[in-house]
Amino acid sequence: MSHHIVEAQDLHYTYPDGTRGLSGVSFRISHGESVALVGENGAGKSTLLLHLNGYLAATRGTVRIGDYPLTSKNLHAVRRAVGMVFQNSDDQLFMPTVFDDVAFGPLNLGLSEVEVELRVAQSLETVGAGHLRKRPPYKLSQGEKRSVAIATVLAMSPDILVMDEPTASLDPMSRSRLIELLKTFRHTKIIATHDLDMAADLCERTIVLHQGKVTADGPTIELFRDEGLLHRSSLEKPLRMQKCPVCSSRAD
Repeated sequence: MSHHIVEAQDLHYTYPDGTRGLSGVSFRISHGESVALVGENGAGKSTLLLHLNGYLAATRGTVRIGDYPLTSKNLHAVRRAVGMVFQNSDDQLFMPTVFDDVAFGPLNLGLSEVEVELRVAQSLETVGAGHLRKRPPYKLSQGEKRSVAIATVLAMSPDILVMDEPTASLDPMSRSRLIELLKTFRHTKIIATHDLDMAADLCERTIVLHQGKVTADGPTIELFRDEGLLHRSSLEKPLRMQKCPVCSSRAD
């Protein structure tokens, strides 16, 4: 299924003020892979994600989504294939009600009212937010907003799900529910996160970014055991892989 493939070749990006965001990033993600994108603040994670559906255009290099090179000509097809969930849910929720927000994408695809209603109902039910359909988004909690933002993407039936810091600002229960939800999405997932425990739960593969470059790409648990790599990348081991500070300080 080539339409689920994401590939970057020698991707470079420089912001208008001269700040370098990406410096020669290359990778290939195949159908059905769940891939974590990790690195310190400023490593280039969000910049890279914004290239995957054309919000940013590379200074040099190429992005391919399935059978389509990412060009202005193919932008509409790429955005149908790639569902983006932004770090700040308020960037995605702008309509008077939750129903209107989730229906916005399907309506713009030209679907019938019956099909739109079905997609909205299914998407909200999937994220456990069916009871919120008549609520104004600005009155929702952060966890509720995140669920609805995901529903807006699911309603478009994307082949590839891209998420930027999905667990940010979530309470422990909302975080657990989100992880269980993401486990049910069987297509390709790319998740930029500082939550390495979530990455270990969801992603068999991790790409490490540092100063706009890929410094490691491999099995998640293997990379998270590499203390030198984590230190150089300003990251810490997932909590589950850290020694208990109380137990380790006790004498035998």
